[in-house]
Parts: sequence; structure tokens; C-alpha cells
Amino acid sequence: MELKHIDITRLSVSPVNMRGGRKSPDLTNILPSVRARGVLVPLIVRRNGSPETYEIVAGKRRYHAALAIAEESGSIDPLPCAVMEAGDDAAALEASLIENIARLDPDEMTQCETFTRLVQEGRNVEDISLTFGLTALQVKRTLALGNLMPRIRNLYRAERIDAVTVRHLTLATKAQQRDWLALFDSETDHAPMGQNLKSWLMGGAAISTKVALFDLATYSGEIVSDLFGDDSYFARPSDFWTAQMAAVEERAASYRAAGWPEVVVMERGEYFHTWEYDRCPKKKGGRVYVAISHRGEVSFHEGYLTTKEARRREKHVEGGDARTKPARPEISAPIQNYVDLHRHAAVRASLLSQPAMALRLMVAHAIVGSPMWRVDVEKQRANTAAIAESVEACASEAIFDGKRREVLTLLGFDPDTPTVTGGYAGDDGLPGLLAHLLELPDEAVLSILAIVIGETLTAGSAIVELVGALLSVDMVAVWQTDDALLDSIRDKQVIGRIFAEVAGDAVATANAGESVKVQRQIVRDCLAGTGGRAKVDGWVPRWMAFPPSTYTDRGGVRSAERWNAIAPLFDTAKGAVEKKAQPMAQAA
Repeated sequence: MELKHIDITRLSVSPVNMRGGRKSPDLTNILPSVRARGVLVPLIVRRNGSPETYEIVAGKRRYHAALAIAEESGSIDPLPCAVMEAGDDAAALEASLIENIARLDPDEMTQCETFTRLVQEGRNVEDISLTFGLTALQVKRTLALGNLMPRIRNLYRAERIDAVTVRHLTLATKAQQRDWLALFDSETDHAPMGQNLKSWLMGGAAISTKVALFDLATYSGEIVSDLFGDDSYFARPSDFWTAQMAAVEERAASYRAAGWPEVVVMERGEYFHTWEYDRCPKKKGGRVYVAISHRGEVSFHEGYLTTKEARRREKHVEGGDARTKPARPEISAPIQNYVDLHRHAAVRASLLSQPAMALRLMVAHAIVGSPMWRVDVEKQRANTAAIAESVEACASEAIFDGKRREVLTLLGFDPDTPTVTGGYAGDDGLPGLLAHLLELPDEAVLSILAIVIGETLTAGSAIVELVGALLSVDMVAVWQTDDALLDSIRDKQVIGRIFAEVAGDAVATANAGESVKVQRQIVRDCLAGTGGRAKVDGWVPRWMAFPPSTYTDRGGVRSAERWNAIAPLFDTAKGAVEKKAQPMAQAA
């Protein structure tokens, strides 16, 4: 099925349309939405003899609503359409029926949040457009709403600003959005709306001296000061742009001298959309992209490649020799998930007693960024209900939850709030929370920081490996074997190695011919002290220890692979931790 935008004059209702028999469709509940937001869900159409005209299989009411809007305003944008193959009336009727029974949620903000999450998970615009039956243009427009500040999105949800205004605001920088909100809140000034807003964004406002990259002391052009304000402006935009672009080129040259392979200066007014790029370090060919707004603001985005280039590189690196059969991973995805979540829980529980470590983690997150640093709370998604139950009931989670409740009380939050991060609901917003934190002693603030870091620490990440090793996290103290893990182990070689590790070589040799199920039960009996076997204490599978290791050489244990990648950093980091601990021990 091809997705495209089609002019309304080239569309007509097909006789096989499910609603085709209604001469005057009821537009009461759909017309306000189309008037405010346009047609969001594609019509299903097929070619009508001529390649220039199409008949509507599903979407008659949206079509008539669009006709009504076109009569009101004099014109309307081309409508999004999914084009079927021509000729099959049965397929057309089926498509009409399915489309009218199960429609896509038309809430653009809900779509934006869903699409943004999919982009973070590695999906591209084309994937999303095919999955949700939208054109690539619609997906990009929806993703652009993610550039808006939360308050603007809420104003749009509450229908306090219209669709034309909010779509022009997607072109605005964060500074422009803040300026616009200030005008919106002002009792004396007027915030530009609709087409007037576009003019305001594209140069209607004066260029502030605050955006200059160059030294104002060396600027020979005229600067006009606001006698009733603190700002000043460039009197001649052309003089400003000459000086600004020279400064941009000078900064670009310094990036090249620092070893960046390429610096891309984007066209003025072209926006850097993060969903179109992937992070890539300098040593692997990452570029610096320079975005320049019409108001003179310049932003430098270091270490990116276009998504297409990044995907192409991944395929090249991972493709390898197609004739080589990949080795079967040592552990399955559920076991890896189990291992990652338990070790993640243990590390963040250990962080509670290491606020200095938590502080440094916070700084590292702020400088480098991470999948969690927007700030988002780690969801701890489990592959199965058994894994979720196991993690929820473990000692590490109990320790962390107890401390979290203490911190919620300290902050004056509802103690039943599920997280500290994002849990502040005061009317005074961020300033009010900051004022409260300033009243607390350093020790209290550091204990809050440890909880925030724990809530935003990414499960299954290399940082969990390094921090767990630096803190010498002892999984024996916080973890016990349960069926969620043992029942997931089905690999004959792996259970044999675990069997020997738990029950001893003699018992393992004597039962080497037994099935995985039988060997697994003997392991369970040894760990529980049942079935007439002596109880074995302190066993932790190699995958879960800090640092982790494996039972075979087949690979596929991501925790071990992550550790191997960052192990060269450990000795240096460990030495730094011990050096910092010596003065503290002497003071004690």
C-alpha cells in the first residue's frame, strides 16, 4: 500500500465505501477536530481509472469534513491517503470495514509521545509510517511536536492555541518558545498567532546581541539599545550576518583542527531534528552539525551521523561472512533480562551508601547524556511475569524502596508516589523545589541524589558493570536463586557447568547422562538443601557476579561483553576511588 498526500479535487467517494449509502454524513463530532487539527488519519483510496483521480474506499466523513473546511477557508492542504491496488472490490470493502471499526487514535500529542519512544528504541521514520499507516511526512510533523516545550504542548491539548500556531512553533528554538510564552502570559503584549507567528519567527523580531558568537567590542556595525530594557539589538541584520558567519567558520575550523572529520554548517533556518540523526563519536567518524536560526542563534551538535548512514555502517560491521553460522548464545533473552535486572537492582541499592559516586554519576550523565537523562525513570521492563515478580521481591529492591520512601517524606512528597524523579507536583514548579532543597543539609541532598541516580540508571548498560565492580557489589548478600532463573536455563552444556559448580564434579560426573530437567532439579535441591542433599550457600551464577564471566566460549552474554569493553577503564577508576577514600578514612 502506497502512502501519499492527494489534492482534494482528485478524490471522490467509491460505491464500495462502508458509508457510501449515506448521502449527507453526520459531521457533528468530526468537523471541530478537522477544523482544529486537519485530517490526521489517512483515507484509504484506490485509483479510479485515471492515474490522476482516486476513489475513497474508507474515510468518507473525513473527506466531507475536509470539503466543508475548504469551503470555509477557500483552500485545504492535500489529504493523507493510503493507495490500494485497483480493481478488487472485496478487498476494498474489507479495508473499509476494518478501518471504520478500528481507527488510529487521532490525538497528535499521544502519537508524538509514542513515535518519540519508538525513535529512541531504534525505529526510523519509514518504519513508523508503515506500522501506523501514515505517510512519512505525517510522522515527521508529529515528531516535530516533541520539540515543543511541555507547557506549549499542554496549551495545545487544552485547545488554547490552534493547530496553525502550534505547527509554526515547532520551527522555533527553545529561546523563541520561551519568548513567545512570555508574550502569551503578558497582560499588555500580544503573542503572535497563526501566519503572524511565522513572520515573527522568520525575522520579524530584531536580532539580539545575546546571540553573537563574536566579540561585540570588535563589531563595527551599529547596535541599538532598548532604553526601557536590558537588551540591545543589531541595527543592520546584514552586518550582523557577515560577522556571525565569519565566527561560525572560525569555530568550524577549530573543530576540524581538533580532529573532527567533518563540520556541516546547515542552511540558515534548517533545523537539526534529533530523530534524523544517531550519536557517533569523533573517532568513529561522527560529525559536528551547526544549526543557525533566522534569529541568529547558533547551536553546535557534536558527534552525529544521519540515521541512514548509521544504519548502513551497522549493516556493514554486523554483516560479516554470510556463510558463517552464528554461534548459539550461551543464555537466552529471558535469562539475560533476569541477570540485567537483578544486577541493576543490586548496583543502585549499593549506590545508597556511596553518595559521592552518585554525584559523579550525575555529572557524567549531564555532560555525556544517556538514554535515561531527560530525566526518565528506568522502567525495569521484564520479559516475563516471573522475572518481574522475582525482581520486585528481591532484597535490593526492598532496600531501595525503603530509602525512597524516606526521601519522599524528606521532600514533602506523597510517600505513595512511585518515584522521586518527576514526583514534584507543587504549583511553584522548579523554583519551589530548588528553594526547598536549599534548606536541606548537604547530606540530605546527597541522599536524594542517590535515589534519583538509582531511578535513572539504565538497566543492562555498561555503566552498571563499571559501577558495580567499583563498589564491589556482592550479589550473595542481596540475591537468592529462584525458579524464575532456574526454569529459564535449558541449555545442556550450561546446566552441566552449573551442576558441577553447585553440586561438585563427582555428583556432576555421576549424573552427566541425565536430562536438563533432572540436572536442574538436583541443582535446585542442592541450593535449597532438599531431596536429601546438603545445602549449598553463597552461589551466584557467573553472569550475575561483578565482574561477570561465562560458562562457555560461545559468547552471547551481554553483561560479560559489556564488561570486556570497559574493563581497561577499571584499574584507573579503582585507583581514583581509593585515592579519594584515603583522606576520608584519615579524617574519620
